Amino acid sequence: MSILVWKLVRASRFAGAITMLFVLAIAAPASAQSPESAGDNSFARISKSVLLDPTTYAPAGISYTATRLDWNTSQPFFAAGFVERNPRFTISGLGSDTPISYADGNKRILTDTLLIMQMSVVHNLGEQTLERMLMAKNPEHRQLIKTIGWIERVAFASYWSYRLSDDHWRQWRYNQQMSVTLPVR
Repeated sequence: MSILVWKLVRASRFAGAITMLFVLAIAAPASAQSPESAGDNSFARISKSVLLDPTTYAPAGISYTATRLDWNTSQPFFAAGFVERNPRFTISGLGSDTPISYADGNKRILTDTLLIMQMSVVHNLGEQTLERMLMAKNPEHRQLIKTIGWIERVAFASYWSYRLSDDHWRQWRYNQQMSVTLPVR
C-alpha cells in the first residue's frame, strides 16, 4: 500500500503540472460573451463545481473507511502477538513486523486520506477546466462534453476507490471471521 500511496503523490503532482499547462497553453478564443456566460471559465466557478462534485470526495472517503475498519479490527490480533503484514503500518517499514501504535496508525490513515483527497481535487480541477475550455470552443456540443466529463470523473473515482480500498475491505472481512478464534485474555 505504501508504494501505491507514494505513486499517488507523484501522480497528483504530475496532474497538477498538466492542469497548469492546459490552463496556460489552451486558452479559449477571445470573443464577445453574453453577461450570463462571461464568468463561465472563472476559477471560482470551477472551484465551486469541484467542491460540490461527489467524485471529489469518494476515493478519499471510501479508502478512509476501509483502512479504518481494517486497522480497528486488526488491533485484537496485535494484542495477541500477531504481526502486521502491511509495511506502511510497521515500526521497521518492512512487512510481517511489529505494528506501529494505534495513534500512529490513525495519523498515517489520515495522512493517506489527505493525499488521496489532494489527488482527487487536482484531477477534478483539471478535468473541469478542460471541460469548460472545450465547451467554450464548442458550444454546440455542450451537453456531450458535460456528459463525457461526468463519465470520466465517475470512472476515475470508481477506479481509485476500488484500487485503494479493496485490500482493506478484504482484510477487514477476514479479521472479522478470524476474531472468533482469538483466545480471550
